[in-house]
Amino acid sequence: MTGYGIAHRETDHYSTTVEIKSLNSKTLDLSLRLPRFLQDRELEIRNLITKSLVRGKVNFSLDFVRPRTANRPATGINQEVLLATYRELEKAADLVSAPKDQLFGLALSMPGVVQTSAELPADNEDDVAWDELLPVVQQALESVNQFRHDEGLTLTTEILSYVEAIRTQLTEVERHDPARIEQVRQRLQQHLADLTTNEHFNPIRFEQELLYYIEKLDIAEEKVRLASHLNYFIEATHLPESAGKKLAFIAQEIGREINTIGSKANDSTIQHLVVGMKEELEKIKEQINNIL
Repeated sequence: MTGYGIAHRETDHYSTTVEIKSLNSKTLDLSLRLPRFLQDRELEIRNLITKSLVRGKVNFSLDFVRPRTANRPATGINQEVLLATYRELEKAADLVSAPKDQLFGLALSMPGVVQTSAELPADNEDDVAWDELLPVVQQALESVNQFRHDEGLTLTTEILSYVEAIRTQLTEVERHDPARIEQVRQRLQQHLADLTTNEHFNPIRFEQELLYYIEKLDIAEEKVRLASHLNYFIEATHLPESAGKKLAFIAQEIGREINTIGSKANDSTIQHLVVGMKEELEKIKEQINNIL
């Protein structure tokens, strides 16, 4: 199913954004984009997404930014260099018996002691715990699933309208079926009249063939089964658990009954209704691919 989710977190030390896009697909096709320091978490993230989203063409991206100047001083003092420089100046002062009251200021002015922000060491991304970023990922997944849920409600209404269209056409088949049977009866009576005048007429063989063709032309069972499958389909759409595969199987059974009605009816009006039912069924099958 299609879906979109985004989650953002910003602290004094970093900002991170998780974005998830999902398109329709029968299987899970997952693409990840992660920062370097999370590469070792790829399998865990994949399992988390697979469990939550089940299927779809999913693009997952996690952006991590460390602000260059956030909560970092414009300048800093390299304490090790300062201490080493001051001690060297003390030794030099003792060597020439010079006063030491200006040594600290002199040490501060020496190269490498006072550093600008550009010279300060960068923060390490690895000091960010995965536990801090995991809630952001989960929030994005929840957002995607909420998007899918809302889309599912729309799809349910649309699919059920297709089911009702099939039911309406089935009602038309049932309404027209008595006229079809009467036409068949008239044709058989005419053939019977023609056959009885034939000297080679075999009444036993004729009765056997008559029963065979009557059974072949009868669509009563197919109409009942089709109505039952339509009711079951509607029930399955309201199940609390995922029912995409079940709906696909029921749609196959619906298609089988529609095809049988078309092949057995041997009637142009019913054939037209069958074509209409097949058209609605194809719409259902197309949308079922978007359902989990």
